[in-house]
Amino acid sequence: MLPTLSEIEAARSLIRPHFPETPSYRWPLLEAGLDLELWVKHENHSPVGAFKLRGGLVYLDELKRREPGVGGVIAATTGNHGQSIAYAARENGLRAVIVVPHGNNPEKNEAMRALGADIVEHGTEFQEALEFSRELAAREGLHPVPSFHPWLVRGVATYGLELFEAVADLDVVFVPVGLGSGFCGLAAARKALGLKTKLIGVVSELAPAYALSFRQGKFIEQSSTTRVAEGVACKTPNREALEILTEQAHDIVTVSDDEALASMGELLRKTHNLAEGSGALAWAALKKQREHWRGRRAAVILSGGNASTALMREVMARP
Repeated sequence: MLPTLSEIEAARSLIRPHFPETPSYRWPLLEAGLDLELWVKHENHSPVGAFKLRGGLVYLDELKRREPGVGGVIAATTGNHGQSIAYAARENGLRAVIVVPHGNNPEKNEAMRALGADIVEHGTEFQEALEFSRELAAREGLHPVPSFHPWLVRGVATYGLELFEAVADLDVVFVPVGLGSGFCGLAAARKALGLKTKLIGVVSELAPAYALSFRQGKFIEQSSTTRVAEGVACKTPNREALEILTEQAHDIVTVSDDEALASMGELLRKTHNLAEGSGALAWAALKKQREHWRGRRAAVILSGGNASTALMREVMARP
């Protein structure tokens, strides 16, 4: 069930002491040649460089009130969810253990350590890290924080509320889909405000589980091989998120790693904003579908900016 308007507004009041509303901007260099009005919602401007912090703050506040004796939390991540939980745990005086796959973005690992989290490396992909985190939670008496949960969606929905209040009469919003909280939060805000804006989810074509499930109308698992958009490297869709996405999405678009890299470079050159691979997906998808939205008012969610230095060197080396 999606959160109500009053629940989203309460979440916004909880989040606001930690950071201000993130901006929604028009960038003339991005708009040039598109023949549409383009807005960018800059979730890369949060204190952890991604939208996930909103959900982490709400989740741990709810957890502390329901389980005041909780001593620590554990989460599996490729980075942004982990930073969110590490930040929120620090603010709530809790121990945080974050499990990441081997080869994870080293700078995201460093950021989580800087927030006070203990980092454990296990497996070669997110799903293996997730399964191990559940074993470790039982062994060490830690509360396992999932990557998708109604409390997380309630917090994440605040960015949708900000966008829709800042930019009236949006025809369409493109939003990356990892495990689904970003899309579901946006859908919750749209529903709460009674809007007709179309929502288009975006995934990596090398992590297509949600796209395949959406198109075929059934639950489908598919391994992820993206090396650029680790923020959406989902093998196993969340069934609740998939149900919401199936009901609320106008379409799901896939983006290649090469298209993501090109879009990262464009965003950097034309707005001087750093987008990680998954954060550039919405812009890449809009470019692919721009003919469908000529003359309309569109928005893209720049969901995160935590790209590794190594990946940015590759982006900057491209012609």
